[in-house]
Amino acid sequence: MSRIFFVLGKSCSGKDTIFRYLKEKKELNLKTVVGYTTRPMRVGEENGKEYFFVDRDELEKLKIEGKIIECRDYDTVYGIWSYFTVDDGQINLGKDNYLYIGTLQSYMEMTKYYGNDVVVPLYIEVETGERLSRAVKREREQSNPKYTELCRRFIADEEDFKEENIRKAGINKRYINGDLDKCISEIVETIRKI
Repeated sequence: MSRIFFVLGKSCSGKDTIFRYLKEKKELNLKTVVGYTTRPMRVGEENGKEYFFVDRDELEKLKIEGKIIECRDYDTVYGIWSYFTVDDGQINLGKDNYLYIGTLQSYMEMTKYYGNDVVVPLYIEVETGERLSRAVKREREQSNPKYTELCRRFIADEEDFKEENIRKAGINKRYINGDLDKCISEIVETIRKI
């Protein structure tokens, strides 16, 4: 049976780094699924690689066509940014195993759409102070740092990833990212077993 290995965690938990590693580990043979967003590209991002970057008109068109699997809207200090998953042919469950990255909400919607037996959570955790330090460092590297948005995301994560929400999502296993190599090894072992 095909699986969708779903990487999730709070901002700056290392999920992007872990996602990239798993994607590049050829022996796992995981196909990636690229999500969509209406937010602007960050420095170093490429359209179709981290996300498909689209405007609000394209999002509305996809909604009308019934292709949206899940969509999350964030009221940022720069306006509404949407992140969403589209049934656009990237996933063929009879053929391959997949790798996806998203939020707790998007994980829950994906499990509704594809089923709990198909979507496997890879929940990454990092100590709160370390996450904040990483977030500030990453934002400093941007040509136009958005510290207010960083704070909004950080606070929103505390609400979104409350323990009751994690339990409600049925997530029992956590991968602690205090030591990146150890965390990745644990995740790779999980994928191999499944």
